[in-house]
Amino acid sequence: MLTDHAEVPAPATPKLTPSLTPSLTPSLTPKRRRLAPVLHRAMRVEWAGQTAASLCWIASVLAYGITSRGDWLQLCAASAWLLANTVALAKAKGD
Repeated sequence: MLTDHAEVPAPATPKLTPSLTPSLTPSLTPKRRRLAPVLHRAMRVEWAGQTAASLCWIASVLAYGITSRGDWLQLCAASAWLLANTVALAKAKGD
């Protein structure tokens, strides 16, 4: 219990200096540097949600069986949606 109502300073946190940063983060290879933005976009809720929905749609069509032309249309639509999401991920320029 503090009796003089003085504030106790918070413990000092070490700051990263530019000389310490390279040792803490390994340098990225050119391939990983190119893939980093793509992986960042892939982790977004919008893209991940649409991709999961299209995969579930494909799985449901296959699970219930393809017995009519409508089932084939459903499978084509779900596959086109998945393909569009994949192409959008690969083609996106800057966020």
